[in-house]
Amino acid sequence: MPEKKKPSFMTNVLTIIFSQVVVKLLGFAYRMVITNVPGFGNAGNGYYNYGFQIYTLLLALSSVGIPNAISKLVSEKCALNNYRGALRIFKISLALFAIIGGACSFALFFGADFISVYIFNASKAAYSMRVLAPSIFFVSVSSVIRGFFMGQHNAKATSTSQMLEQLLKSVTTIVIVMCMTGQAPEYMAAGATLGTTISTVLSLMYLLGFCKAHGREIKEKYNSAPELKEKQSALSVAKTILWVSIPISLGSIVTSLNRVLDIATVNRGLYKAFAGLISGAEALENNAVTLSGILSKTDVLINLPLAINIAFATVLVPTIAGALAVKDYDTAARRVTFSLLTSIVIAMPCAAGYAVLAEPILKMIYPAVSDGALLFIMLTPTVFFSAMSQTIYGSLQGMGKIFVPAISILCGGAVKLIANLVLIPIPEINIYGAPVGSVLCQGIAFFISFAVLRKNLPMKIPYLRYYLRPAVCTAVMSGAVWAVHHFARPFAGNTVATLCSIVVGVAVYFAAILVMRVFTADELAMLPFGNRLKKFAK
Repeated sequence: MPEKKKPSFMTNVLTIIFSQVVVKLLGFAYRMVITNVPGFGNAGNGYYNYGFQIYTLLLALSSVGIPNAISKLVSEKCALNNYRGALRIFKISLALFAIIGGACSFALFFGADFISVYIFNASKAAYSMRVLAPSIFFVSVSSVIRGFFMGQHNAKATSTSQMLEQLLKSVTTIVIVMCMTGQAPEYMAAGATLGTTISTVLSLMYLLGFCKAHGREIKEKYNSAPELKEKQSALSVAKTILWVSIPISLGSIVTSLNRVLDIATVNRGLYKAFAGLISGAEALENNAVTLSGILSKTDVLINLPLAINIAFATVLVPTIAGALAVKDYDTAARRVTFSLLTSIVIAMPCAAGYAVLAEPILKMIYPAVSDGALLFIMLTPTVFFSAMSQTIYGSLQGMGKIFVPAISILCGGAVKLIANLVLIPIPEINIYGAPVGSVLCQGIAFFISFAVLRKNLPMKIPYLRYYLRPAVCTAVMSGAVWAVHHFARPFAGNTVATLCSIVVGVAVYFAAILVMRVFTADELAMLPFGNRLKKFAK
């Protein structure tokens, strides 16, 4: 039987982009709906965020780096036609991370009270943590399956399961929260997290079915592969998997740890800032939770553009690992530079558009609680830095520089921690110190990782075409967006004016990118509908 043709680099990128956009839009939709439900509001967002951030940290320990780590190891084996070795890695990984995920679920469930009181200083956050705890085990097992198929350049397992999981999460979360309308925000937040646990169980069931459906294909590859004697024992393979997955996970672990420390220092800083203005421990907690909820509400919007960009980081890991395994340095360099340019073209206008339309967007999306425009504007530079860092981290991990992302994030996180401790307790600054620290954190992490990438992979990066031209296009787009909204709002209303300005901004930016020749003819050909774009550009 002839071997199936492997999906191309851009096919996998587009598959992941589609799934990530759907996932983020669904996530954004359910957060928007539940935030406007009576009784949830900013306080519910705060409690939901507390539970979710500690959950994310334990998820990073048990599963976040697994897909990239497994895909890297499997891709290297498949590049050498060692399918037996790839299947062995999958089986050992499945057992290993099922144990780790189970342990993390146990730790969160029974440690919820300690974490909520002594770390976040918000005792009512424990409800959300307990409800979330079981899902860590299910996500750990799912991550191994996703990584195995991604290592064979099959992005469907990842994309479909993530879309299914997010769809189920969105529907169940909205239904549960609406059924709890009028309850205390901490209980509504716990109800919202129940949707996550239910969706992870059903997503794992889909992935198990996906494995069964592809069982024949896997078996044929296994039987046709030459019998290579495996020198490593199962224990040794497990150590190799951990040796690769822990450093790759380390970036996510440090990022999640930064967020946990961020929330803890923000919360405690707000207590100090308002101690002389608000009396009573419960009133202080409610104020801190509400302000943290406003911050988390803007974070949801900041993360939306990264859904498109993360596809390049995901696909770059196995692509670069496979290219370097056969010493194809030219392909590796071309994939990285193209991905960097695309990240710039995506992130720059998103950051600028958010800054121009911050207040109108919040009023359109969160009519019941639309505060937070200045926080939103202050956070917009992180869109650019985060998108660039995502692509660079994927490149570095594929090259085997697996500790660099973690070190970069750790350095940025240290600066953010200092900024929080210094700025937030000042009453005149309070919550506005948090975005200052976030921008410093992401900027430092980007510059460190980019310097390492340039040093280790010879790349041609024409700064005029990569930075200056997209910046000019972004400036033109920003002017068009502001003008449309400014003149349309008085007679069309905020929502219509905002939507119209976004549509016009996209069209103006697209035209400017082509006119300024940001992409070469070969790069345009790699994009969706590339041949048509080339003709249109001419």
